[in-house]
Amino acid sequence: MKICLVDESGAGDGALSVLAARWRLEHDADNLMALVLTPEHLELRKRDEPKLGGIFVDFAGGAMAHRRRFGGGRGEAVAKAVGVKGDYLPEVVDATAGLGRDAFVLAAVGCRVRMLERNPVVAALLDDGLRRGYADAEIGGWLRERLTLIHASSLTTLADITPRPQVVYLDPMFPHKQKSALVKKEMRVFQSLVGPDLDADGLLAPARRLATKRVVVKRPDYAPPLAEVATANAVVTKGHRFDIYPGSAE
Repeated sequence: MKICLVDESGAGDGALSVLAARWRLEHDADNLMALVLTPEHLELRKRDEPKLGGIFVDFAGGAMAHRRRFGGGRGEAVAKAVGVKGDYLPEVVDATAGLGRDAFVLAAVGCRVRMLERNPVVAALLDDGLRRGYADAEIGGWLRERLTLIHASSLTTLADITPRPQVVYLDPMFPHKQKSALVKKEMRVFQSLVGPDLDADGLLAPARRLATKRVVVKRPDYAPPLAEVATANAVVTKGHRFDIYPGSAE
């Protein structure tokens, strides 16, 4: 994949070249999207809109730390949707990991989550966030146990995943109507890189074959059900639905 690669780390140790080789990234000086190695982390920038700033994954600090400490925990909609209750903490495959927010919420309440991400730049951002998270004194111990990354396309990988999870979680990219500053910033940068998931409808059937209990699909409240498959079972929040479909029992 072609992207502008920028090393601002000051280390001079060739780390960016190693990273590019690992994720099969090719430097393109004219690309409007830049993957930047800073002294602190790896981040994605939209070069023609510098005011948007950089997008990076931070499991240990920032918004994710605030959500972990002060959010709803087990009461969060995504936790309810996957079925967290009492001692039941399902194993989850997040087949459209993105920046890993929902996967982190599930890991924080005790679920083991395998994240799948096919875009190599997004996978590199996730891997960087995991590496720093694993090293964090406060969350590193349980994060290593509960949150892992697989760089692969869910369309081709779901059929081969073992052991089977109880839940498959899907949150395919869908055009957002919301105008909040955070959504505008992240979605503009993110969609410039990956675009909408035009093949997302193809995920529902293999996800249902893989999950032993249920498939959960996050949708904006104005979006039709994935693959036009309606379900009466959903967790509804302001702005979103978590549509729930039965999986295939073992």
